[in-house]
Amino acid sequence: MEKLKKSIKSYSRELSTLLALLFIIVIFSIIAPRYLEISNLMDIVEQGTVNGFLAIGVTCAIITGGIDLSVGSAMAVSIVTCGRLAVAGVPPLVVVLVGLGLGAFIGIINGVLVTKMKLQPFIATMGTNSVLRGIAYLITGGWPVLNIPKEYREIFQYSIVPNLRMSMIVLVLMSIVYSFVLKKRKTGVYIYAIGSNEEATKLSGVNTDKFKIMAYMLCSMGAAMAGMVTLARLGTGEPTGGEGYELNAIAAAAIGGTSLAGGKGSILGTVLGALILSALKIGLVVVGMDTFYQYIATGLIIIVAVYLEVVQQKVSGIFSKKKKIA
Repeated sequence: MEKLKKSIKSYSRELSTLLALLFIIVIFSIIAPRYLEISNLMDIVEQGTVNGFLAIGVTCAIITGGIDLSVGSAMAVSIVTCGRLAVAGVPPLVVVLVGLGLGAFIGIINGVLVTKMKLQPFIATMGTNSVLRGIAYLITGGWPVLNIPKEYREIFQYSIVPNLRMSMIVLVLMSIVYSFVLKKRKTGVYIYAIGSNEEATKLSGVNTDKFKIMAYMLCSMGAAMAGMVTLARLGTGEPTGGEGYELNAIAAAAIGGTSLAGGKGSILGTVLGALILSALKIGLVVVGMDTFYQYIATGLIIIVAVYLEVVQQKVSGIFSKKKKIA
């Protein structure tokens, strides 16, 4: 019983995010019963897939106390690079491996800028965001990459059962891997420690630069995967792909309980946060509201989510003080 209580407490934020998702689904289903159709619910998952990949990557950077504003442009570079390779006849699995390697390389650059050159993460990744977007345009000359081969598209678009695509399975698998790294491996322990107190972590003998770079590497690999899935879904490689997506990714992480101050967050919470944004977007479409309201709703949700985080920290502080007095 005690173990169950501890387990519930450790996942309290994820449970509250899940309840918020269910609440949104219930509200929209009352307004429009067809919202609960299986095909529509699967659309919510599919629409949340790309943002999910971006968001689980961004979560790794945010946990260190940093941020990555370049994920949208990293996604675009992945789209056009992998698109060109696929059209050139490179085997699909090789294209995927190159895409992940490209993402890792971009993440290492961001990590080096933050750690070795001592740039603020906001400034460093804002700079690489612009550089990467320019590279995406240079690769294509500003034109989309057309006629993406069917063999590549089926890697992510193949339906195992109706409405259940491989991209959704890949998101689940990537979420499991990232969760394992963050929760069960030394890398994750140090990433959380850096976000909680970087100076103390450094004084304890940890090479904080190394693990920060690894966090940014994981971040950009998530962006690369989002790009490859988008390429498969659309069948064209647009250099404009991913524009503005970094804000939705950060929003999903914040909604899922990742502290923007660092040191706290989970992949499960982030994925649920991405699903909340997707459920909201599709819900507005189903009930016939202008999708522009999504921007207003998303902003309000972020404000509420961050405020709840502040309240939770205050309540935790009060209880910890009471325990010390007792």
